[in-house]
Amino acid sequence: MLTDPIADMLTRIRNANMVSKPKVELPSSTMKEAIAAILKREGFVKNYKVETREGKKILQIYLKYSDNGQKVITHLERVSKPGRRKYVKRDEIPRVLNGLGICILSTSKGILTGEEARRLGVGGEVLCYIW
Repeated sequence: MLTDPIADMLTRIRNANMVSKPKVELPSSTMKEAIAAILKREGFVKNYKVETREGKKILQIYLKYSDNGQKVITHLERVSKPGRRKYVKRDEIPRVLNGLGICILSTSKGILTGEEARRLGVGGEVLCYIW
């Protein structure tokens, strides 16, 4: 049984990215789909889609590389873990690499980037940093 599915998702993306795989497949959930949507919207992945196989939903994330093969995602870091949660208020939302990276938060308004949460004036649980 998996205790931290978000860390598993980030690790699968990190591992596939290291060996320049075109896509990564993992079990789907609402939160994972929301994180994949943010990654696509912010330009870190090409696309994602959910398909059903044998009654189970599978999330497919298509990784993005530059024209000369450089990786778009250089760092993925899980912040809040099941053993140690990290919550921030709206004025404590971290800036990742002075705006070059993003942080993803779980808020009362849904899964948002740090910038969106700042704009909406909500805090929440810091899920991960990506750059």
